[in-house]
Amino acid sequence: MLLAVDIGNTSTKFGLFDGDKPASKFSVPTIRNASLDEFKRALNGRLPENIGSSILCSVVPENTAPLSSFLAETTGVAPVVVDNMFDFGLKVSYEPRNSLGTDRLVNAYAAVETYGAPAIICSLGTATTIDVVSADREFVGGIIGPGMDAIAEALHLKAPRLPLVKIDESARLLGNTTESSIRSGIYFGYVAMVEGLITRIRSEAGVSRVIGTGGNAERLGKEFAGMMTVDSDLLLTGLRLLATVASK
Repeated sequence: MLLAVDIGNTSTKFGLFDGDKPASKFSVPTIRNASLDEFKRALNGRLPENIGSSILCSVVPENTAPLSSFLAETTGVAPVVVDNMFDFGLKVSYEPRNSLGTDRLVNAYAAVETYGAPAIICSLGTATTIDVVSADREFVGGIIGPGMDAIAEALHLKAPRLPLVKIDESARLLGNTTESSIRSGIYFGYVAMVEGLITRIRSEAGVSRVIGTGGNAERLGKEFAGMMTVDSDLLLTGLRLLATVASK
C-alpha cells in the first residue's frame, strides 16, 4: 500500500493506493509548525498498518520535516519528499525554479500523464494558479491569483463594516441584502475571473484542454461545465505516478 500526502496551505490530504487503484483518502486541517506529537494526535488510528511506502509534497516547508518523521516512524520507511528538482519529465521554463510551488509541478505532471499535452491546469484552492504545459511538455508558466475564500477575507479586512460571509453555490446574482450582495460579488466575480483568464490563455497559447483541481474546482464544477474537466485527486495521482518512477 502506497501513501501519498499533499501538505497544502489549508488542509493536508492523504491518499492510499493499492497498486494504481485508489483505496481511500482523507484530510486534516493544516496547522503550521505542527510538531511530531501534533501529527500523532491528528492521525492516531487513521493510517493502516500495511503501508509499504509513502511520498509527499508540501507548500508548507515547516511541516515537511515533522510529518516525514511521523511517517518514517509509523511505516518504518522514510517517505520520498518531492521537491522542485525532481524529474517530472517536463522542461521547466520558470525562474528561479525553486520559487515555483512544488504542487504546481506535480499537478502539471499528473495532468499531462493522465490527460495528455498540451494542457491548462487550474488549481482553485486557497490560491488560484493556472498553468500551461505545451505540446512538447514544456511548463511555460502561469498565473497566480487569490482564491475565493481569500477574496472574502480580504474584503472584510479592508472594509471592516462589510461582514465576512460564507461563499457557496447558492449565491444569487442580484443580492437584496448586504450579505447576499457580497456573496454574489465574490462568487460570480471569482467565476468570471477564472473564465476570463482561461479564455485569454486559450487564445494566447492555443490550448483547449483544461484540467481543474482544488477545493473550489469541486465547489464550482457546474459553473465550469464544458470548460474544464474537474479532477479532485489530480495531485495525489501525480504523487502515485512519481512514486512509481522513483522506485525504478
